[in-house]
Amino acid sequence: MPTFEQIRQWLNIQLFNNTLRDYSVALVTLVGLILIFALVKKLTVVRLRRFAKKTVSDLDDFIAELVNKIGFPSFVVISLYIATQPLHLEKTLESIIKYLFVVVITFRAVTLLQQIAAYGVAKSYQKARPDDPAAQTVVKNLTAALRWAIWALGLVFVLDNLGINISALVAGLGIGGIAVAMASQAILGDAFSALSIFVDKPFQVGDFIIVGDFMGTVEYIGLKTTRVRSLGGEQLIFSNTDLTSSRIKNYKRMYERRVLFNIGVIYQTSSEQVKKIPFLVQEVINKIEGIRLDRVHFASFGDFSLNYEIVYYVLSPDYNVYMDKQQAINFALKDVFEKEGIEFAYPTQTLFVTKDS
Repeated sequence: MPTFEQIRQWLNIQLFNNTLRDYSVALVTLVGLILIFALVKKLTVVRLRRFAKKTVSDLDDFIAELVNKIGFPSFVVISLYIATQPLHLEKTLESIIKYLFVVVITFRAVTLLQQIAAYGVAKSYQKARPDDPAAQTVVKNLTAALRWAIWALGLVFVLDNLGINISALVAGLGIGGIAVAMASQAILGDAFSALSIFVDKPFQVGDFIIVGDFMGTVEYIGLKTTRVRSLGGEQLIFSNTDLTSSRIKNYKRMYERRVLFNIGVIYQTSSEQVKKIPFLVQEVINKIEGIRLDRVHFASFGDFSLNYEIVYYVLSPDYNVYMDKQQAINFALKDVFEKEGIEFAYPTQTLFVTKDS
């Protein structure tokens, strides 16, 4: 059995600029720190989950999941970095451990920050607009933008700690950087337009809109494009920049629909009947539920007809409801005019022939 003096001599043996005692202390520190980190994590998660069961808020559940996602590899790398600090390692090995530590810490911080950002955006937006059908799309796009920004900052931090001069790297891009900036100009324009749509809310998912000669129901609002399902069934894709610079008709925001239509009767209609027609039309429209009459006027003398202009309101924005009401009016007017002996006009030409004596 080795004596204490022999063990002390063994521990003082030099190996790669460190004694075996130094390596032993580093190993014990490494294992001890890993166990401590794992134990602290387990106890923290258990207590947080136990506390979360007693509360209504999901914030404590979120924090518990954040802590629970800190993995074993992170404990190993952090413990390795701390345990090897007293050792005199070769520059290459020391740099590898340092860079590994920086990368792992940055990765863990970035993932933590993006999860916090996603949670914060979702909670704040849903609290402000709980009934907004576009909330999920907004949260998804804003979270994606924040994720890219956080990862970009993390990459800059890692490169800086690796000894890479970021300023020189950016300056070295030169014309290539300008080309990339010009190429990304349209993308950034669409992204800002998407932000404008989210803030101003000219339309939402589920709204029926008309843009120029195109119409349909909004299905998706993204950072670059908005997708609309047309009446024919095909999907229309608009860039957000085009949408924000166009005149948009949003029929979902309509509370009631104003309808103007015209009817014409033949010139042979008697003056008494001509004066009676506005009252007949009023009587017909007032009997139909869900609409409100605005006016009926004998508007003009046409080429082949006496023209009446009728304006009424449908008390529903639904297009099918409007067509049902218009059809009911047309049926009723046809019946009433037949009973009164009033004829609708249609394009005709009357030739008057006079005979000279």
